[in-house]
Amino acid sequence: MLPRQEKGISECSGILSAVSGGKRGNMRFVYPQGKRKALTFSYDDGQIFDRRLAELFRSAGMKATFHLNSGNLEEGGNGSFYVGKEELGKVYAGHEIACHGVQHRNPVTLSLEQLVLELQEDRKALEKLTGGLVQGLSYAFGSYNGDVMDTAKKLGIKYSRTVQGTGGFFPPADFLAWHPTCHHDNHLLELGDRFLKVEGYYELPLMYVWGHSYEFGNSGDWSVIEAFVEKMKGREDIWYASNIEICTYIEATRKQEFSADGLTMRNPTCVEVWVSTKEGILTVKPGEVRYIGEH
Repeated sequence: MLPRQEKGISECSGILSAVSGGKRGNMRFVYPQGKRKALTFSYDDGQIFDRRLAELFRSAGMKATFHLNSGNLEEGGNGSFYVGKEELGKVYAGHEIACHGVQHRNPVTLSLEQLVLELQEDRKALEKLTGGLVQGLSYAFGSYNGDVMDTAKKLGIKYSRTVQGTGGFFPPADFLAWHPTCHHDNHLLELGDRFLKVEGYYELPLMYVWGHSYEFGNSGDWSVIEAFVEKMKGREDIWYASNIEICTYIEATRKQEFSADGLTMRNPTCVEVWVSTKEGILTVKPGEVRYIGEH
């Protein structure tokens, strides 16, 4: 039986298709290169076990997002629990670096001034170290509320992950409260099997796995994540992407504009968007107006 949220969305999709006479139902958004599904990972705290985990993902052609506390990076290096700032480029090559707060403080317990410093200084430090934009966040301790979300948004954060697993594969309604599919200790392999056979009513199905690399390193048991990577790698219908790549793409799909009959689409964003139609996979380039209906 579907969880209540998934059942509701499925029923709504059927209603919309019936109302439109089925024409709009011929079109579905898909991921870049026409891939139907996406897989992403999110790992917190930047401990030394990230070295092995990042390489595991990289060697399998996968991408992950690593959420770092910049205040710990100063202590990184030989003899430290944390990755050193001088090795960020090597350790996280091909992956995304994102914020987790300077000192891993609980966001909801901070004053506005403290929260701004905790998030903004983390972002500034990581951008200085990486030379790029850092626009992602995971809430320390998984703790957040509306005020924290609003502050993060005003500070330039595009998304933030919670720790509330859904067990499902729908993209988030609000990227500043991005609930993952599961922690890697919560039926990961079983959910992976479900994801590989995900039902057709899902549009842009997404599997999002989170955790901490030290959970593998401290126990010495990497078997679950290694088995999952082996199961999921090399799939032609899966887009292996970082958190920010998925956020950026899905947000672009939500800004697409359509004619009244739903058969013509305009892309007002700077992101190329891919759609599946009865005629096959089509792309709509930035600024392009394209007929996507029946030919």
